[in-house]
Amino acid sequence: MNEKLNSLRELMSRLNVAAVIIPGTDAHQSEEPCDHWKLREWITGFTGSAGTAVITQNDARMWTDSRYFLQAEQQLADSGFSLMREGIDPDIKQWLAENLEEDDVIAIDGTLFAARAVNRLEQFCGENGFMLATDFAVADRIWSDRPHRPLTPTFVHNEELAGETVESKLTRTRQALEEMGADSLFIATLDDIAWLFNIRGGDVEFSPVTIAFAYVDMHQAVLLIDKEKITDDVSQHLKHYGVSLRDYDEVENFLSRRSEHSVTVIDPDRVSDALANALPSQKIYAPSPTTALKAVKNPVQIAGFRNAMERDGVALVRLFKWIEEKMAAGEQVTEISIAKRAIEERSKSEFYYSESFGMIAGYREHGAIVHYQATPETDATLQPTGLQLIDTGAQYLDGTTDITRTITLGNPTPDEIHNYTLVLKGHLALERAQFPVGTCGVQLDALARMPLWQEGKAFFHGTGHGVGHFLDCHEGPQSIRTNLNPTELEPGMITSDEPGLYLAGQYGIRIENLILCVEGEKTEEFGDFLRFETLTLFPYDLRLIDRSMLTAKEIEQLNDYHATVRERLTPLLTAEEAEWLAQKTLAI
Repeated sequence: MNEKLNSLRELMSRLNVAAVIIPGTDAHQSEEPCDHWKLREWITGFTGSAGTAVITQNDARMWTDSRYFLQAEQQLADSGFSLMREGIDPDIKQWLAENLEEDDVIAIDGTLFAARAVNRLEQFCGENGFMLATDFAVADRIWSDRPHRPLTPTFVHNEELAGETVESKLTRTRQALEEMGADSLFIATLDDIAWLFNIRGGDVEFSPVTIAFAYVDMHQAVLLIDKEKITDDVSQHLKHYGVSLRDYDEVENFLSRRSEHSVTVIDPDRVSDALANALPSQKIYAPSPTTALKAVKNPVQIAGFRNAMERDGVALVRLFKWIEEKMAAGEQVTEISIAKRAIEERSKSEFYYSESFGMIAGYREHGAIVHYQATPETDATLQPTGLQLIDTGAQYLDGTTDITRTITLGNPTPDEIHNYTLVLKGHLALERAQFPVGTCGVQLDALARMPLWQEGKAFFHGTGHGVGHFLDCHEGPQSIRTNLNPTELEPGMITSDEPGLYLAGQYGIRIENLILCVEGEKTEEFGDFLRFETLTLFPYDLRLIDRSMLTAKEIEQLNDYHATVRERLTPLLTAEEAEWLAQKTLAI
């Protein structure tokens, strides 16, 4: 790491750069970039999905959020970087203001920063007497063994699974543009592009997307992509819907040739500053209409989710049963072996494509590391005591799953039972919520946190994120969290419900289901209401529930859910597996 920092600092010195900011994203503002764009990981050693590095001649810092505090501490050791904890330590701008001098140059790669982010940086620099250079392409200059951009073949996501044609999606997108007073749209986000054209790919681990850009106006739709990735099926599919192809590397030149009389929508948080500046047309800075359209799942997609949950539930029954049996026989089970077994069980389905993220299998204190990833060096062997947290999900051709369960491996302590039940109470409260049309996730967030708050306890990650349909496991625009998000929840949106509690050095607890927003009561006096339908199908650990802490309503809700799990999964299980599930779903 020191050699990498030295190379960067030599370059900075030659170009009179005082500070460099390196984000953890790519040219598409992806949460999980492919290896080609993992510059921040390459230079810091930190592998988490959220983090930004800042390097000066005398210091190097790396900012990340509460999900990664423990992981970052471990991975940054001896790297030359110090951890900065978001929400606790000074933020990047404050730190730069305190550590730079007037007329110092701050450098970034403008292809990796969203337009809005660069605008804010420019304002910050102006207020503090700094200068901003947006053409500092660090990776091109010092990353000698940089991985190539992937060229994984694309494939068609059939209409029978997608539930809507490309023609229909383009029509709805163009209608939305007209309502916005625009006549064109530029998209950089990979999941929006995959959704719009009903195509998928394998360029990014865990997310079936292909690296590309897209441009849509009232007369044409253009996909800018490495043409080596276009199979014959995809070529015919796109041609059928009038979608033309351009080379990925032509994007700046293509945009620069758009008419200056056009009015183009670009998302300032998802399109890079470099590409936003390439457009000569008038711009409307707003979220792409495809993001909101994609978030509301159609009946075919919802049916696919339900089917995917049944398959996933069966695989999880077999996984957790295997863990119990191996432990009872005194055989070794490790965190990594759990992840491998999950893939074995899921891949028995012809609909299985991949995991939807790397499994978080945290035994004891590892469970307190919110986004823990077991490595050969950290791989813990399970013992017949303590808590095991398993956060896992899969990509099926007809749906994406994401579930967390925390189980006891034996002799749970009173504190473990008490805290598990607190988390469960918050989880159940959100699932049974009924709320007026027009409600945002932030207005429901406290329901999941209140049982913990009442005892002076808390968790610091979001309660719920949107989930894509055979796309990104984390999908906007909706969320359920303390941060203000003005997106209203709508029928057809699928969101996670995942409160937790983490005690560093001891254990972590998280319980997660995916929930579908559906219509609730309709009243003349108070208007229409919405509620949630639980999609995930797998039992909670009855051994960790303190029944005396639950209300009669919570007990009824818990028993009803377990009855549904048993009813849906039993026909798909062997007699022995069905008996195991029956014991795990006994009424309390």
